[in-house]
Amino acid sequence: MGGGVADLVTSGAQPLWRGRALALIGIVLVAFSLRSAVASLSPVLDHVAEDFPVSSVVVGLIGAAPPVCFAVFGLLTPLFERRFGLERVAVVAIALIAAGLLLRSLAGDSTSLLAATAVVFAGVGSGNVLLPPLVKKYFADRLGLMMTVYSTTMAVSTFVPPLVAVPLADSAGWRVSLGLWGLFAAIALVPWITMLVTNRADAVAAAPTRSADLTGSAPGDATRDATADDDVFVATGPISTAPANPRVFGRLWSLPMAWAIALVFAASSTLAYVSFAWLPTILIDVGGVTPANAGLMLSLFGLMGLPCSLLVPILIVRFQATRPVFFVAIACGLIGLAGFLFLPTVGLPLWVIFFGLAPGLFPLALVLLSIRARTPESAVALSGFVQSIGYAVAAVFPLLIGLLHDATDSWQIPLWLLVGVLIAVIPAGWIAGRRRTIEEDWERRHGRW
Repeated sequence: MGGGVADLVTSGAQPLWRGRALALIGIVLVAFSLRSAVASLSPVLDHVAEDFPVSSVVVGLIGAAPPVCFAVFGLLTPLFERRFGLERVAVVAIALIAAGLLLRSLAGDSTSLLAATAVVFAGVGSGNVLLPPLVKKYFADRLGLMMTVYSTTMAVSTFVPPLVAVPLADSAGWRVSLGLWGLFAAIALVPWITMLVTNRADAVAAAPTRSADLTGSAPGDATRDATADDDVFVATGPISTAPANPRVFGRLWSLPMAWAIALVFAASSTLAYVSFAWLPTILIDVGGVTPANAGLMLSLFGLMGLPCSLLVPILIVRFQATRPVFFVAIACGLIGLAGFLFLPTVGLPLWVIFFGLAPGLFPLALVLLSIRARTPESAVALSGFVQSIGYAVAAVFPLLIGLLHDATDSWQIPLWLLVGVLIAVIPAGWIAGRRRTIEEDWERRHGRW
């Protein structure tokens, strides 16, 4: 960006802490809880199974819960947000995460474990939707920096829980290991509740003054954030959280570009949630590692997402390297799976590193949601289309992997299935690499958008 809004944002940038320290702390804590809730269970399932049986079906359902909840609550959360406001819905979402994590640590059987996990991911699904608007509301002048802060926090919280989960379970028990993350989520409630209380008092005191300020203000000087409970003034114009236009959304079903991005997103999500559910067990069974080392390997898998989240957007936006990034991610995934299949006891960390680079498809898909649409309205529609399909597909595979393992008493066919997923998505990656928007796709086939 070479001017206009970019210059306005830069010139009007304020220190991160000025008047919004609670928002900064709250966003970081929420971002940490969103991923730690997903990554903290599978490393200690062996410890849980010592107290009560946890079948492969239950593990598969636990692995399928995140994408299902993300899809369902991704649709419901905007409705709640419009009715109650960002902060109030965020408090409820964080409370669900904290309560679910604590209940999960108290589970007495596989049914209660699964039910508590569903509560956790209901909150996480809402949090995924709410976090970007919260960043925009409080940090409109520092969007790039704050997006990096919260995406890096999420990457860190992907590899930290597996790193400490098993040692903590060994020393203090699996209930303490699981409940710890609920404590972090509960702490995340503090800044948001504080802001709700103080903002309500400030809104009552300042309402007449703000009405006067709005009268006669020049265009572009200050605009109201339509998503806020309170008035927030930013230099970049209003932030819209309007839903996707149904007409635009309907057109996407016939566009190869939209389907290509959706399938890339689906492949990335499939690899991620299958790994969160099954990778420690796979490594224990085929690699002969201990549960503690399997947890470290899952942490290593998550760690590989950190350089991907930092480098992939730059490579795509600045260097138009969509296809090279895509094929490198596919190749790395196939190398990692080949290692698991043919040389699982030799160089296992290396295979995990390669396999961990395959979910580099995730930041790739997120960037494409922005650059493959001309307008914000189209981008919202494309995002809804891609995530609905992607999470629906990803929800199937953790359960399917568990069923295949039970049926064959082996990990060979499940691993070959993941090989098939990576190979099958190659045509979609090629199409997604075309330098055109969904509008251009439509105009080539149907005329005017």
